[in-house]
Amino acid sequence: MPQHIFSLRLLHIFFYLSLSGAFCTAYAEGAATSSKRGLVYIPPVPAKYAADVDYFVNASSDLTWYYNYHDTPTASISNTKLSFVPMLWGANVSFPGTGFYNSVKSQLDAGANITTVLAFNEPDGCDSGGSCLDAQLAATVWIAQIEPLKKLGIKVGSPAVTGANNGFKWMANWFAACNGGCNPDFIAAHWYGDFQGMTSHLGQINATYPNISGIWVTEMALSNSSYAATEEYYNQTIPWLDKLSWVQRYSWFGAFRSPVSNIGENATFLDQNGHLTNIGAWYLGKSETNNIPSAKASAGANNYVSLSLLAGVFLVAVLGFL
Repeated sequence: MPQHIFSLRLLHIFFYLSLSGAFCTAYAEGAATSSKRGLVYIPPVPAKYAADVDYFVNASSDLTWYYNYHDTPTASISNTKLSFVPMLWGANVSFPGTGFYNSVKSQLDAGANITTVLAFNEPDGCDSGGSCLDAQLAATVWIAQIEPLKKLGIKVGSPAVTGANNGFKWMANWFAACNGGCNPDFIAAHWYGDFQGMTSHLGQINATYPNISGIWVTEMALSNSSYAATEEYYNQTIPWLDKLSWVQRYSWFGAFRSPVSNIGENATFLDQNGHLTNIGAWYLGKSETNNIPSAKASAGANNYVSLSLLAGVFLVAVLGFL
């Protein structure tokens, strides 16, 4: 677009972002609800903690959708009010195939209510559990497996790059490799920094892709920070995201117990005993609990498998069905 139009758009966005501080300070901490709110679901290990999912799917929860980094739904969440959003996590380097497309179409043919899909978890992240994809390969796989879903009435999310500057470079390379063949309906974003950084990052995304209708923040939290700072971040971020018309959906990364967390114990929904933390309760539209999360497992409890290891499981699953 012409430079002067781009500059005016940035000024408009930054002016709007400058108002966010006043809005957030006026926001009352506690149980606000939102139809934008979703769940990043990671199954607990060992299986004796499987009942933790009940917090997220019961009738009093305000969550409306979820994803699990896979193409098929989680059995314990199926037949609940949460709509499932399939994801193509990565890609087979040797052959792209059409396994993901076939899986989604089969679910649709069987009567599943799938309206949206996600693609490529942190393809620019090769040392932090991302799918580590070359932009050209990702373009080839998208054109074969994701773009055709639009003809079935499915809305498709862009690759969800990291919040690092390299993410914008990867996306630019990907769009160039697509050569017009990749047309996401919204941009998927991740952010693990502070609130000011998030407002700047999402503002930059919105300005960079003015012809794409909106943003889904599919992973977010304040990582490895104090209890007080993390709660403050939550109470700034959530109402701000709810206010923005161009943020269509969001999901906080924290639906697990505090000892397993690879982003710090204070960002989790559940403490070491499997009880809701304040953030977990607020996110579900409930009142605060004052349960303090700890990185140490409760007495007699078995630790979860580290989340960092799950990235390998996801990749194996991807390679298995492609």
